[in-house]
Amino acid sequence: MQENNVVLVLTHTPTLDCAKHIARTLLAEGLAACINIGSPVVSVYEWESAVHESEEIPMVVKTIQRHQERLLERLVALHPYAVPEALVVPTVAGYSPYLAWVQSATLRDPK
Repeated sequence: MQENNVVLVLTHTPTLDCAKHIARTLLAEGLAACINIGSPVVSVYEWESAVHESEEIPMVVKTIQRHQERLLERLVALHPYAVPEALVVPTVAGYSPYLAWVQSATLRDPK
C-alpha cells in the first residue's frame, strides 16, 4: 500500500471571486493539487462578543503534508479576514490512484 501524506485544508471566503483568486494562486505556486470551491453557505458564529450570520464560500484544498505549513502561510496572507479559518485535516485512506495524483501534482517545490 502506498504511503498516504495527503491532507485537506478547509477554509471559507467572503466571495466567490476571493475563493477563485486564492485557489489560482495556490495552484500557480505549486502548493495544492486541486481546490474545490463550494456553493454559498450561511455561517453563524460569535466574533468580538456578538453573534454574526454571513454567507461564505467553502473551500477544500488538497495538498501534501510537506506543503501544509507554507500553504497555511499563503492562505492567511491572501485571505481578507483578520482570523481566517485554516484547518488541516489528515486523510486516513483514499483511492490509491487519486492519492498518487495529488502527491505527484505537488511534488515540485513551491514558488
